[in-house]
Amino acid sequence: MIPQPGIFALGTVEHCYVEFDLDAGRDPAHLAAALAALLGPDTPLVATNVVVALRPELWAAVAAGSAPPDVRSFTPIRGGDAAMPATQHDTWVWISGASRDTVFDSALSAIRGLEGVASPATEVTGWAYRRNRDLTGFIDGTENPPAVEAPAAALVGDGSAQGASVVLVQQWEHLPSFAALSQTEQEAVIGRTLDESIELEGDDARADSHVARTVVEEGGEELAIYRRNTAWGGPTRHGTMFVGFCATQHPLQVMLERMAGVPDGVRDALTRHAVALTGAYYVAPALEALARLLPPEE
Repeated sequence: MIPQPGIFALGTVEHCYVEFDLDAGRDPAHLAAALAALLGPDTPLVATNVVVALRPELWAAVAAGSAPPDVRSFTPIRGGDAAMPATQHDTWVWISGASRDTVFDSALSAIRGLEGVASPATEVTGWAYRRNRDLTGFIDGTENPPAVEAPAAALVGDGSAQGASVVLVQQWEHLPSFAALSQTEQEAVIGRTLDESIELEGDDARADSHVARTVVEEGGEELAIYRRNTAWGGPTRHGTMFVGFCATQHPLQVMLERMAGVPDGVRDALTRHAVALTGAYYVAPALEALARLLPPEE
């Protein structure tokens, strides 16, 4: 089963994320078919990459045989004084490309393509900052698997849902407090050096660092997550769009709970300098699963 190629399309600098809700009285199958058309041979999207994903329960209702097992919508996460809200919608469309105008035109075409079936609920414009850094200045995605290993981390590997991916989408706003820290203090919060992203060790490594809380290990092995984050916003209000793809929901959920300090009361230090504004899980089906929903050619 072939995955959606946009998941792995690197090098794009402009991004647009739009979440939609199914219009009242409309059949979820019609929404899934409209999304499939955005990836089909007659797509109105030009010169851009597109990834479409649906609320887990909605995709399971439309194509139960192609749905990854045990995937659920986002529910609020709270650990002590750390909280992550649930802002689940019915579908998510991510468009990326080399220029702002092509991404804008394709996003507008996608919205028009879903007109009468689903309505836009949220819209965020993302962009690449200093090639591979987030707006804290630190390199983003150091823990990402290399390109040859990314599909194994991001995609369901076997069974009827092969080629699908579980997607976590969160919009995080950065607070001014992080920029007020010294470089040494910032590095302690992140758990890596600023310039070369070398992981801190020994007495320099804090148990509540972002690295310590987001690296998920079980049975002595690290559970991989494929991140495709971007920056969003402007000088007065900005942050990170976290977009994580995984073969199962479990590593993503464990990571979030560890960040909030749910299992042990140890809160990720970075969450004191960044606030989660949104939280949603989606399923990005394989191309063949979506193609089955397209009307037959005349």
